[in-house]
Amino acid sequence: MLWALAPQARAVEAVAAEAAASATTYTVVYREVPDVISAEGVVEAVRQSTLAAQIAGQIVELRVQVGDSVKAGQVLARIDPRAAEQVVSGSQSQLAEAQAGLTNALRAYERSKQLFAQNFISKAGLDQAELDYKAAQARVGALQANAGQASTAKTFTTITAPYAGVVAATLVEVGDMATPGRPLVTVFDPASMRVVATLSQSSLRAVKLQMPVQIDLPTLNRSLTARQVTLVPLADSRTHTAKLRLELGDATGLLPGQFARAYFATGVARKLVIPDRAVLRRSEVTAVYVQSEGGQAQLRQIRLGDASVGGFAEVLSGLREGERIALDPVKAGLFSSSSASPTKK
Repeated sequence: MLWALAPQARAVEAVAAEAAASATTYTVVYREVPDVISAEGVVEAVRQSTLAAQIAGQIVELRVQVGDSVKAGQVLARIDPRAAEQVVSGSQSQLAEAQAGLTNALRAYERSKQLFAQNFISKAGLDQAELDYKAAQARVGALQANAGQASTAKTFTTITAPYAGVVAATLVEVGDMATPGRPLVTVFDPASMRVVATLSQSSLRAVKLQMPVQIDLPTLNRSLTARQVTLVPLADSRTHTAKLRLELGDATGLLPGQFARAYFATGVARKLVIPDRAVLRRSEVTAVYVQSEGGQAQLRQIRLGDASVGGFAEVLSGLREGERIALDPVKAGLFSSSSASPTKK
């Protein structure tokens, strides 16, 4: 957490958090808290692959659906293998023919050497026999390569998972025509996730990347600490921003594309803060219930800072140091309404 920026601030905030949890009200005070810059980001998988067809053919089998968990090497889809099998058969036949020709050329070359030794043929005849033999060798080598390529292409008719993961998308249906380069299935590894956040170049100079970075996931009501921060060494010339990759340790329940907000530390500052759970947010109204001297709770609109870290929010206006606010604004609002209602006799 970002409270590790300053031991003194961490100790003070721990006491404040414990006191706030055991009471129904909170005294507004200035505290030493981390000064942060917030940045919006998106969750993405570290390993995400879109598997494409490498040969042409009809999709004859699709074994997975979106959301299925798959193992490494598991068959995901199949392309009609008949055309590939015919190419393999043709290449093997051509190779067998060339090997027979090589055997014949070798025998002719051996006979020519014996005849040349007995002076029955000229040196030109021996050279021609040797040339025919080497040409037959080259032809066999070329056809062996073609046969190997055809055999390899045959394996492309089976689409398998490159690693254990989850199917994110199936981009074809059975009966569709696959062509080289056409995407078929998208798979990602849910065990390894990260957040990609965007910061302006001016803000990038102020943040301390060696400090812990807190990541909030509003949709999951969850906060995480980045395990590693990597600055992508490429700036966007149009928006004048840079991207940072925030590696996550515990990726349980996260999905690619989820919204996230990252808080980058720039230092420690003295701010007027209140617990975030004491804030009542209704449409465009941000308010708290302030306890008066008579014990009555009165609703008061306030203005908060941009960042909220560690369960505390900075107050820019609307509250003064020493005032007490209700930690449960809903319960305080109900109590205030019942106290203000006249009793019928």
